Amino acid sequence: MKPLPFMPVRRRLLGAASACIVANLPMGCTTGARIDAAWHRQSLEDLLTRWLAVAPTASGFMRTALDRRWQPLAEQPGYLTEHARLVYSFIIGHEITGDRRFLDAAVGGADFMLSHFRDTVHGGFFMRVAPDGKVVASFKNTYGHAFALFALSHMFRVTANERYRAAALLAWNEIGTRLRNPKGGFWGELPRDFSAPRTAPGFAMSQNPIMHLFEAVLALHEATHDPQILAGAKGVADFVVYRLLKGASGGAHVPEWYDVDWSPLPTRQKGGYTDLGHQFEWSHMLLAAEQRGITGVYAQVADRLLKFAVGTGYDDADGGVFTRMYPDGALDREKSWWQQTEGVRAFLASARADGRTDAWRRYEQTVGLLRAEFIDSKNGGWYAKTRAVCERGGCPDLQVEPYHMTGMHVAALHAAEQFKVATRPGSAS
Repeated sequence: MKPLPFMPVRRRLLGAASACIVANLPMGCTTGARIDAAWHRQSLEDLLTRWLAVAPTASGFMRTALDRRWQPLAEQPGYLTEHARLVYSFIIGHEITGDRRFLDAAVGGADFMLSHFRDTVHGGFFMRVAPDGKVVASFKNTYGHAFALFALSHMFRVTANERYRAAALLAWNEIGTRLRNPKGGFWGELPRDFSAPRTAPGFAMSQNPIMHLFEAVLALHEATHDPQILAGAKGVADFVVYRLLKGASGGAHVPEWYDVDWSPLPTRQKGGYTDLGHQFEWSHMLLAAEQRGITGVYAQVADRLLKFAVGTGYDDADGGVFTRMYPDGALDREKSWWQQTEGVRAFLASARADGRTDAWRRYEQTVGLLRAEFIDSKNGGWYAKTRAVCERGGCPDLQVEPYHMTGMHVAALHAAEQFKVATRPGSAS
C-alpha cells in the first residue's frame, strides 16, 4: 500500500519528533508507533471477509440488509447508496489484502450498478432497484449519486479500467450540471427526469449529500489527477465554507438542515440540529483537500471545525463522539458507530498535520472505546450503538455496513506508513 504524503517532509518530521518528546516515548520513536496498524489491518480484513461471504450475489447485486447473525433479510432494499458503499469497501479490501475475491466482488457490484442502476434514458442513477434489476424508485438522489461516483473513482484508481474512469467522469458531469441548485449547492433529490422538486411547506435540504459529494470528487481527482476535477472539488467546498459555515467562539460548525434559501432550520421543533459526527468528517475532508493541492482557508476551517466538535461533542472523560447538538445548545449524548470512526479520522488527520498530542490522545481513547463497546465479539461485525445499549434491545437487529469502518482503517494504515517513512534516516529533504 502506497503512503499518502500529507505535508512537506520537514513538517512531518517536526510533528513526529515533538509528539514523541511530549508523550515521553523512547528516543527514536515515531508517532506511528501509537497506531496499532496490525489491529487496523486485521480488523478491516475480518470485517470485509464476513461481508464478502454474504453480500455479493451472482448477478452483482449486493445484499445490504443482514441480521446480527449475518443472515440476509428476505426483503433487500436495493439502495444505490449502500450498494456503492460495498463496491468501495470491497475494492479497498482487494487493495489492502491482494485477495482476488474482493476484486471479483467489487467488479461484479460495479458492473451491476452500471447495468441496472444506470438510467439510459434520462441519465444518472436510480435510487433503488430490486435484486433482479427492476427499478423500484426512479428518483435521482444526490446522496446516492455521490457514492456511485465515489465507488467508480476508486474502481478506476485501483483497476485502471477505462470503463470505470469514463463512468465516473460522466457521473460527475451529470451531477454538476443536472443536480445543482440554482441557489447554490445541490438538490437532495429530483424526479427521474431531473425536473424541479416540489418545494412544499416544510421542504428542507441537507448539507450531507454535499459533504459526500466533496469526498467523491476528491477521490475522482486522486484517480485521474485532472486539475479541472480539483477545481470542481474546490467549488463544492467553497459553497459550504463561505455559505453554510457558522462561526462561534468555540470554533465553527456546519448545521445539518436548511430551508429553500439555505438558511439553517432555526429550532429543534422545526428539525434544526448540527450533526457532531459531520463536523469531524468535514474537518478531515478539508485537510484532505489541502493534501490534494486546494490551498486557501481549508486548513484553518478544518481546525475550527475540530475545535467546535471536540469542545461541544466529544466525551473527554470516557471517550467518544456524541450524536448531535440542537440550536438551543442541548446535546444528544448517545454514541453511534459511525461518529466514532469519523472522530478517529479527524484526530489522525490533525495529528498528521501538526503532531498534536491532544489529537493523538483522543485518537487512542476513541479507538479504545470502539474496541470495547462497538466490536461485536460474539457475532462479528459492529454494533450500531454502544454494547450496553444494544444488549438491552436499543439497536436494530442489523449489521451496519462497512463504509465508515473501511475509511477509518485505511486512514490509520496510511498514517502509520507516513510516519514510518517520515522518520526513516535520510528521509528529510
